[in-house]
Order: sequence, then C-alpha cells, then structure tokens
Amino acid sequence: MKINTRGDKLLVTEGIKNHIDSKLQKLEKYFDNHESLSANVLVRVTGRNQTIEVTIPTNHFTLRAEEAHDDLYAAVDLVVDKLERQIRKNKTRIEKRSKKDKFKEINYDFNIEIDEEDNEKIVKRKKLDMKPMNEEEAILQMNLLGHAFFIFKNIDNENICLLYKRNDGNYGIIEVD
Repeated sequence: MKINTRGDKLLVTEGIKNHIDSKLQKLEKYFDNHESLSANVLVRVTGRNQTIEVTIPTNHFTLRAEEAHDDLYAAVDLVVDKLERQIRKNKTRIEKRSKKDKFKEINYDFNIEIDEEDNEKIVKRKKLDMKPMNEEEAILQMNLLGHAFFIFKNIDNENICLLYKRNDGNYGIIEVD
C-alpha cells in the first residue's frame, strides 16, 4: 500500500511517518491487491489535539476514519483500529456486493466475532412533505428539532438539499440536482 502523508500546521517527522506507515501496513491483510491501493493521510493540529485523517479509496468503496487525541501516536493507533473495525463490521455487506458486482478487492479469509451491532437493519421509515424554504429557515428548523441534519427543498433553485452540522460547529449543505 502506498501511503501519502502530509501535515497541516504540523511538520511530519520521519519518526511520525514511520509510525503511521507501520500501523497502516496492518490493514494490507484485508486487501487482495494492496499494492495498487494508496492511503491518504492528513495530520493536523486542532487546538490542543492532533488530528489524523486517513482515506483509502478503492475502486468500489472508500474507507475513511478520523481521530483526535492529545498524543499523535495514540491518535494513529485509534484511527487504525477504527478502520479495521469498519472493514470487519461491513465484511458481509462488502462480500455480498462484491459477488453481485463481480469485484474482488477485500481478502475475505478472516474471521469476525458476531456482535449485536452486525445485525443492523432499517427500523424506521419516514415520508417527508417538504415545503420550500431558504437556508436560514432550514438551519432554524434543524436546531429547533435538535437534529444533526435536515432535508429541505431550496426555495431559490427548487433543489432537494441536505443540511448537516459539521464537526467544527459550522453547517454544510449537499444539493441534489
């Protein structure tokens, strides 16, 4: 796996880079063709914490995890554990999809323990009757409801939009054409 590491407001030393590389190499056992994969690692400082963000794009899905900790080496360990949990947790979903779409990127020769979490299913469906509103009204509605996201029809361009609260406290909008 090729690992591209860069720092934002932080100098990535050779020791940090070697630690990140050695930890991310643990994930190679989950991929059949790990030589063609590249992992993009961003290390940055946010307040007192160091944040590490790892993105591993494959041909059919993307693995992504982010972790913040006051110790960068601990953050690296936590983010690798998080990525490993994502692969293990979604093993059966990826395996079913790969058989259907005829792609094979994951090595399925690993065992997982069955948890209650692996029995995820849709437990509720909602139908929305969207009234057109502007972005400010949507933010107000979302905050009144206490949700982390809100779907609305934009009054300006008639697009369906998803308003969400970002980790930095700001808002983001995803528009559907």
